[in-house]
Amino acid sequence: MHLPAALVPKRVIYRPEFYSRYEGEPDEFGFSSKTIEQWQLFFQFLYEGYFQTQTIGLENIPNEGSAVLVGNHTGVLPMDAFMIIMAVLLHHESPRRIRCLSLKFLRSSRLVKDLICGFGGVPAEYAVAKKLLEDDELVFFYPEGARGTGKPFSMRYRLVDFDPGFVKAAIATGAPIVPITTVGGDEIYPLLANLKSVARLMNAPYWPVTPTVPWLPFISSCIPLPIKLLIKIGKPIHLDYPPERATDKKLLIRVAREIQYDIQRELNSLLRERRSPFSGW
Repeated sequence: MHLPAALVPKRVIYRPEFYSRYEGEPDEFGFSSKTIEQWQLFFQFLYEGYFQTQTIGLENIPNEGSAVLVGNHTGVLPMDAFMIIMAVLLHHESPRRIRCLSLKFLRSSRLVKDLICGFGGVPAEYAVAKKLLEDDELVFFYPEGARGTGKPFSMRYRLVDFDPGFVKAAIATGAPIVPITTVGGDEIYPLLANLKSVARLMNAPYWPVTPTVPWLPFISSCIPLPIKLLIKIGKPIHLDYPPERATDKKLLIRVAREIQYDIQRELNSLLRERRSPFSGW
């Protein structure tokens, strides 16, 4: 992909160790280091220039081995997921791929599917996540699911109950849980309304009305607002439970709620410190 000269980052960050790590490695879910390489300039521009993303605690993502990444996820389109992927690619000590669990609807369009899967996206299925964790991968769960990305603007930064599947996967595989809090994602595509009748017709979890959708042509309506993003990565949480406790529903729900409340408190704290969505901290 070729960018206009004005959009090319002044300092192109190239991590050959990342690309060589996965070069020629087949992936059943469509991961492609070539896809990332083709799109890196564009997403680096979004990360550094457009959103001016700040990432705190990147060292809490392990250099090797499996980990369950879990966080809030909003903004209609999964822009925050791409920004976390870029943070690890550009600035982590040991850049690795992240396998984000993605909704089937997002993978229904060939173009979008190729992009999401090329960057590491996988079906949002427990069996897939468990297998990847057993293979020492980083797996990102967004336990609010479509309820998070389809949240109305009036409910921004209010987490809905986390699905406990990420806790089940962590206990079953012994992987640590790394909580990730993102501020800014709720405002890049403000969801003003949900056209439920259209969503049912399109077999989609929701059909958004934003300040640009459906008023502007498709490409221009996808341009996000230039909100300043902050990603805060917490310390790994090690659950000292034997694998057989992965079927204890009460335990799973309790741990999921504790982590949800911790991320909500972090969100509230960071929002109090923010000057404005457009000027950051």
